[in-house]
Amino acid sequence: MQRYHWNTMEQEQMNPQLGRRAIHGASLTVARIELKQGCVVPEHSHANEQISMVETGALKFSIGGGEQVLRAGDVLVIPPHLPHGVVALEDTVAVDVFAPAREDWQRGDDAYLRR
Repeated sequence: MQRYHWNTMEQEQMNPQLGRRAIHGASLTVARIELKQGCVVPEHSHANEQISMVETGALKFSIGGGEQVLRAGDVLVIPPHLPHGVVALEDTVAVDVFAPAREDWQRGDDAYLRR
């Protein structure tokens, strides 16, 4: 068993507008992501199921040919392999859960977030 606290974990600055803290378990990854207003996460897809929960702020997801705006308290379930992208409408804190674990993140193979 290992215990974490978001506020004491080092934040990985992916780009000037996006930072994350991630915890990788054997079968899932949970990440606390901070996005500045105007931050764009380009359209991408992955083999992981994703659950995105907005704590504060607002995110606009482009997904499945449409758009979904999530605000504080909203949760979105994204099936594996479904292309999606995000724009931060406000400064936002979100928590994302992925299953299985994001091995690409562990390898540093996440260039789409580093632009």
